[in-house]
Amino acid sequence: MMGKEIFSWIKAIVIAVILAFTIRTYIFAPIVVDGESMMPTLKDHERIVLSKFDTKINDIHRFDIVVFHASKDKDYIKRVIGLPGDHIEYNNDTLYINGENYEETYLDKYKKQMAGEPLTLDFKIEDRTGRKTVPKDQIFVMGDNRRNSLDSREIGTVSVDEITGKASLVYWPIENIKTLR
Repeated sequence: MMGKEIFSWIKAIVIAVILAFTIRTYIFAPIVVDGESMMPTLKDHERIVLSKFDTKINDIHRFDIVVFHASKDKDYIKRVIGLPGDHIEYNNDTLYINGENYEETYLDKYKKQMAGEPLTLDFKIEDRTGRKTVPKDQIFVMGDNRRNSLDSREIGTVSVDEITGKASLVYWPIENIKTLR
């Protein structure tokens, strides 16, 4: 009788470990925000849930917040601004994609704090990357804290193959719980 009970416990533990490993590796993972480049949307040390199953180019949408491998040892979290084929330009603190003006309501709070100074300085994608548009299977990303973000303006476009997931939920600290878009 004791042997069956021990075997049952071992089986339950093994199944739980396999499920936890599978979920964390292929579906969801908790990560900690490191730095202030996504403020005010994400704050330093907030904990978020990363959805790992929507990382193909057809699953990535403009203004999604993604995590990607910036280097062998470092992952970055940024907002998708440009998709393949897009021409990106900022003029007078306004985003233009393919000549069309885009509202960035997620920046409204930060723009108010700038006391009349532009949050995003003027640039065109070709001035930053040497290309007129975002290349195939690449994205153009920027941090919401435009004055303090190492992003596609400096590192260039990001290969979709480097994306590890999309940020979907802030879960810690509790008073900051929110879904992300």
